[in-house]
Amino acid sequence: MPSTPSPVTTPLPPVTPAPPAPTATAWVLLLVLAAIWGTSFILMKKGLLVFSALELGATRVSVAALLLLPFALRHLGRVNREKLKWLLLSGVVGTLLPAFLFAYAETRLASGLAGVLNALTAVFTLVVGAAFFGQRLTGLRVLGIVLGLAGTLVLILLGGSAAAGTSPAGEGNAWYGLFIVVATLGYGISINVIKRHLSDIPALAVTGLLLLFIGGPALAFLLVGTNFLHKLAVVPGAWTAFGYIALLATMSTAVAMVLFNKLIQTSTALFAASNTYLIPVVALAWGVLDGEQFNLWHLLGMVIILVSVAIIHRAR
Repeated sequence: MPSTPSPVTTPLPPVTPAPPAPTATAWVLLLVLAAIWGTSFILMKKGLLVFSALELGATRVSVAALLLLPFALRHLGRVNREKLKWLLLSGVVGTLLPAFLFAYAETRLASGLAGVLNALTAVFTLVVGAAFFGQRLTGLRVLGIVLGLAGTLVLILLGGSAAAGTSPAGEGNAWYGLFIVVATLGYGISINVIKRHLSDIPALAVTGLLLLFIGGPALAFLLVGTNFLHKLAVVPGAWTAFGYIALLATMSTAVAMVLFNKLIQTSTALFAASNTYLIPVVALAWGVLDGEQFNLWHLLGMVIILVSVAIIHRAR
């Protein structure tokens, strides 16, 4: 008599453990990062009281490059030559050009609104990833992109976002926000390049090396092609303005990068990315304290952009 076959049991799929709750250290790091990056926009504004946008951008890149020069030299001989082109590309579109574009935008745009538009980085990271790096676009992600662009139009077309101390609101100053749109597109390209081609290199080495490639030309331009040294010598308040820019380069590039890497290691990527929601709040708070205008159109544009970022972060 044939034996009765044993019933076939289908193994249950493994249960994915829930991510651990953020620790107190992770929350502290998150708040410190939001404070550092949210403050960067008011520091640019203070630097522009003396220096031009070109001088500010070149100074910011030069100081950051000099600060991380030891790390760059330590890793220069260890990096595959095939990686150098990606480091140069990331440095140009993700650091050099945005340094000038943000500075030029803030000659007319309020620093708080510059901080809000900076949140578009998440939108363009997804757009570039989908267009060139095979990232999947879902309906929700497309919705997030559309909302992000809609929020940008609200700020630019309806916000009347002149910087305090320049010309009255509503005289075309808000269009300077387009420079930040281009800068965040550069951030989106750089993030995808680093993730795809440079993820095997330590983050500190990546930052140091890309600054090494762009820092030399930036420093040469600063010393030879601008009035930077003359202003330091004769213009009242120039050293104070330089201090703001140096603080910007030090904190936003070196210190914030180290803290962000630590945050990723001690929490989740989603939790680390949530600083995107806090940075505009900090930037706007500094702007209001400095006398910048803030109206309901600004609030509406900010809410739309942050909702778009939330959708992009959570859509799968």
